[in-house]
Amino acid sequence: MFHQILSLFLTFMKIGGFTFGGGYAMIPLMEREAAEKRHWIQSSDLLDIVAVAESTPGPIAINAATLIGYRVAGVLGAVAATLGVVFPSFVILFGLSFVLSQFGSLRAVRYAFFGVRAGVLTLMLKALFSMYKKVPKNALGYCLIALSFIAVTVFHFEVIGVLLFCAVAGLCVTLIRRQKENPHDPS
Repeated sequence: MFHQILSLFLTFMKIGGFTFGGGYAMIPLMEREAAEKRHWIQSSDLLDIVAVAESTPGPIAINAATLIGYRVAGVLGAVAATLGVVFPSFVILFGLSFVLSQFGSLRAVRYAFFGVRAGVLTLMLKALFSMYKKVPKNALGYCLIALSFIAVTVFHFEVIGVLLFCAVAGLCVTLIRRQKENPHDPS
């Protein structure tokens, strides 16, 4: 049990320490480390974990780490994974706060951050593409993607409301399809 807790902490410390660009940029690394290398979860489970992590308060990377840790080793696993993913950011931000207060006005530092932002966008697009490949491809899925995007970007709807709407729509369509397939099945 201790080995598993330590492994969770170190794995998520590596993910937190070597992934720049926020939570969405960490998703491909979480998939590689937790699903492909260590087989703690299935790759197909990651989409569900991301959906739950996104729909709960807090940063997605921390929520996803907590859920994966809990799935692997219960409460202690959740704590280990959460601390592991947060620890590098804390140390890096603590150090950067001193550097930026001293050198933030330098042109080279500003240009470096410009380059970092371009790289972060690439990581976010990779995470988006990876998640898109796992979404069922049907008319409902495409409609929900389009409506969700418009609701959030154009009309500035709250993400949690959009996610709840999508969940209800998916549930309703699934129940209607089941009822049509098996009209005498009460479930």
